[in-house]
Amino acid sequence: MSESPFHAKLGTPPKLKPGTLRVTPLGGLGEVGRNMTVFEIDGRLLIVDCGVLFPEESQPGVDLILPDFTSIRDRLDDIVAIVLTHGHEDHIGAVPYLLSLKPDIPLVGSQLTLAFIEAKLKEHRIKPLTMAVKEGEFQDLGPFECEFVAVNHSIPDALAVAIHTDAGTVLHTGDFKMDQLPLDGRLTDLRAFARLGEEGVDLFLVDSTNAEVPGFTVQEREIGPVLEGIFAKSEKKVVVASFSSHVHRVQQVFDAAAKHGRKVAFVGRSMVRNMTIAAEMGYLNIPKNTLIDVRKTDSMPDDKVVFMCTGSQGEPMAALGRIANRNHRIEVGEGDTIILASSLIPGNETDVFRVVNGLLALGANVVHQANARVHVSGHASAGELLYCYNILQPKNVMPVHGEVRHLIANGDIAHSSGVPRENIILTRDGGVVDLKDGVAKVVGEVECGYVYVDGSSVGEVSESDLKDRRILSEEGFISLFAVVSSETGELVTGPEIHARGIAEDDDVFEKLKPQIKKALVRAIEEEKGHDTVQLQQAMRRVVGRFASQRLRRRPMIIPVVVKA
Repeated sequence: MSESPFHAKLGTPPKLKPGTLRVTPLGGLGEVGRNMTVFEIDGRLLIVDCGVLFPEESQPGVDLILPDFTSIRDRLDDIVAIVLTHGHEDHIGAVPYLLSLKPDIPLVGSQLTLAFIEAKLKEHRIKPLTMAVKEGEFQDLGPFECEFVAVNHSIPDALAVAIHTDAGTVLHTGDFKMDQLPLDGRLTDLRAFARLGEEGVDLFLVDSTNAEVPGFTVQEREIGPVLEGIFAKSEKKVVVASFSSHVHRVQQVFDAAAKHGRKVAFVGRSMVRNMTIAAEMGYLNIPKNTLIDVRKTDSMPDDKVVFMCTGSQGEPMAALGRIANRNHRIEVGEGDTIILASSLIPGNETDVFRVVNGLLALGANVVHQANARVHVSGHASAGELLYCYNILQPKNVMPVHGEVRHLIANGDIAHSSGVPRENIILTRDGGVVDLKDGVAKVVGEVECGYVYVDGSSVGEVSESDLKDRRILSEEGFISLFAVVSSETGELVTGPEIHARGIAEDDDVFEKLKPQIKKALVRAIEEEKGHDTVQLQQAMRRVVGRFASQRLRRRPMIIPVVVKA
């Protein structure tokens, strides 16, 4: 049995030959998030997307996770542009961190995408160089001729990008689906896909998120009647939580609110920022006299207001999480309705249902994807992917944007359409793929770890730090203190024991002190009191053995020996 491509040991990639295109995913393969792909030919680099991944419970204290820029950090001058396929955080959220290294890298994207990233960069005090593009346009970016193709997604103005090079043509879908009746009338341009297929697509990088879902993704407009039905039954205030960039979902909330005589108030900084931009640019049509400042809702009847807020993924500091914790100006209770109008991102289940339970405990009625159709996906399901493969008939396929199970399922769909197994590239973040003369193959890998944003620090938190945090949160903490005479080497004071996060009485540790003292005195005699490290280790061993055998725990143990 051959080794899995997700665990195969790959060496350092060879020097890139002239006229060969190198494709290196630095995020998005093996996780849903931090999407970023680097294309290189003849010494020049093109980046498609630069997003973030949101942390899981096993990463305490982490705010965001970035792609690993190590492989391109010394080549920033070679980057011709960053192409952004759409304005979701998992595709644009890491741009400020890359531009902090070199602010003049041009950003290329649709008008709405650039507006979202410009607002974000303003908060980072970065003024970017931008180039707005539309579907049907071509742009020469160094040795890359980029053709932009309309696709629909859960955000307006999404684009796929066909990258034409001397080594061949690559089509990167970005995130997409094939909604045949989109709210904004902007269809995924299958005619352009067919033309590209006729011309020849040498490598197809395709969204894998819904590859395990059979059939076709439900149309966005089916959400509208469901929302209207919920609004009609709601006798008090309504709170709708969604992604702060989901313009189509917000549009349907406004339409339902207007129909039932309710005003809408935006709640959450990113929601206010993004929807203000969308409305000013004409992507969000706000019915007359429907939008109201949240501060004016205090004097309004509950049955006349809708709060459109952030926090649908259970983020504790987002608006919905604070509402559930009764730490927000908006209070909910008996008879109020909460709608979670978004998908459940893998890894967020515990946080989301913690918020749901908190809202239910307050007496609110909570409507979510599991009990009503208040969300449809923005990603193509298996039937749509099969259509794309049959239309394009690509020579090689590289599934992107998804966990391992999604990538494998997408590869199976490609194979069922007639793509040979050897032409389906399954790899992980950091895998390096070279394309030349219609042949694509994995040739090595580059360093590609997680880069953690922790408060004001970027990349300073390591896996070891996170392990320590998990131990502190799960196993507790024991500190030991003793003083040894610098002259005689004898024990002067201690040992003192302090425990936190361990449900044991102090007298348990009092009984342990004689054992620690005995081990410490023995170590002093052996080391003649000179090596404090050895003395500390002696105390650690006694307490560690006790915690393991008696408490069935592995707490963090910090021994300190001071000479006086």
